Order: sequence, then C-alpha cells, then structure tokens
Amino acid sequence: MILIADSGSTKTDWRTIDPRGQVSQARTIGFNPYYQDSAAIATELQTNLLPAVQETVTDVFYYGTGCNSEESCGVVEKAIRTVFPDVKTVEVSSDLLGAARALCGQETGIACILGTGSNACLYDGRDIAQLSGTLGFWLGDEGSGGYLGKTLVTRFLHGQLPQELADKFRKRYPKVDRLTVLDHAYKQPFPNRYFAGFSKFLFDNRSHPVAYQIVYDAFSFFFDTYIRKFSDSEHTPIHFVGSVAFYYSDILRQVANDKGLTVRRILETPIAGLTLYHQDAESLSSET
Repeated sequence: MILIADSGSTKTDWRTIDPRGQVSQARTIGFNPYYQDSAAIATELQTNLLPAVQETVTDVFYYGTGCNSEESCGVVEKAIRTVFPDVKTVEVSSDLLGAARALCGQETGIACILGTGSNACLYDGRDIAQLSGTLGFWLGDEGSGGYLGKTLVTRFLHGQLPQELADKFRKRYPKVDRLTVLDHAYKQPFPNRYFAGFSKFLFDNRSHPVAYQIVYDAFSFFFDTYIRKFSDSEHTPIHFVGSVAFYYSDILRQVANDKGLTVRRILETPIAGLTLYHQDAESLSSET
C-alpha cells in the first residue's frame, strides 16, 4: 500500500492507495524537521495516523515544509521507518516538489506556491529542473499572504491608507498598533503566520481600488521577480497551489494576462493532485 503526505507547519494531509486502487484519507498535525525531532514526529504518527492505516505500508511519499536538505529529510524518514518498519521505499521531498507534481503531473511546467509564503520552480515532468531562489518571509515571499499582510499593516501604521479603508481596518483590528506589530514581528514565533492573517482584510475589501492595487502589485512583483527567471516563460504553462492563489485567482489571472503569461491550473491544496500523480506513476510501473 502507498502512503502519501502533504505536510505544512500546521497540518498534514495523508492519502493511502491500497492494492485495489482504493483511496483513503487521514489528517495529523503539521511537521517541520527544523523544529521537531524524529521521536516527536514518530509519536504523533503512532498515535494519530497508524490507527487509520489498515494494511501494510510498502511505499511512502512525503512532501513537506522544511524538507530541503539531506539532514532534514533524514529526520522525517527516520520517524516514518520507526512507525512503519516494513516499508520498502521512503521518499521525503520538499513541499515545492509536491506542488509541482500535483500541478503538472508528468508534464513540463512552472509550478508556484502562493500561500502563507511563496515559491516557484521549473519542473521537467518528474523533478525540479530550476529553482526561483525565494528568500523567505523577511527578504522575499512576494505575492504571499505574509507579504500582503505585511504590506497592508505597514501602510496602515504609516498612515498611507485612505481614511475609509483605515477606519475599516481599525474597527476590525482594534488592538493593532505599532508596539503590538513590532512584538509579533520580532519577538513572537511565526511572524509570517501573523502577518498572513491580515491578508483576509484585503480579500474582503478587494473592490476598493487601493486594496485591489496592493494585491495586483504583489502578484506583479512575484511574476517579475521569479517567473521571468525561467527561459521561455511566455510559452510555458504556469500553475499555482495555495490559498492566496486560489482565493485571489481572478486578480492573479489578470496580472498574468497583462504580462503575456498563461496561468492554467490553480489548486487550493496539492494532496488530490499528488494522489493522481502517484496513481499514474504506479500504473506506468505496473505496465512496464
């Protein structure tokens, strides 16, 4: 039986594919090997995943946040092998590769993540051929929920929002002031999540020209900074996964169209696409 995981820092979506091709699902907390060791991950899997798995697992394909080095991938692999000792194959990969396989399947394309953070790569139909080189929350993440929220809050604190929009923001977030924001930015954990929470305000007010422009400019910056790095991007299908891409899809497609780029598939989460990818891969393997 095949076990597939799409893991973020908050939650992990799991899918199993049994020998008859039947698909089942489960959910656990999210994992990040930079903050959790193998023992902690194994404990969670033992408690909340193992009871949902009814047959012997033979192959595991795990795509997750923080899985960008041999060391971090090894932390997750050790946990998986502890809980599933009979497993033959354990493939631990980045969430970006998971996004690419979910979005592009077996075809070449540009795969992008626009959620709390942002990222992009050129995908060759199986693996990442070229990375965009995102710099993370403080130095990059253009177009992401964190970036949108950071831009909005900064303009609010500097008094750069129109009065009617500032009044709405103040009414919705009465406790947001300079000291509170700085505390969350520099002293509290996960500042990206904190700022991403404000992006919903932009979504709810996207009919206002200033709110719309903030989103439009962020997406424009993302395309110019990352997508233009890939040769022949004008003729390569571009796909997105993530809540920001999904809910702002109309603005995202408008920006792409204005730049002569083609956006095809937009998914809120990658797990369904990953399941199809591995079903297809299993089918091809059986045929050969």
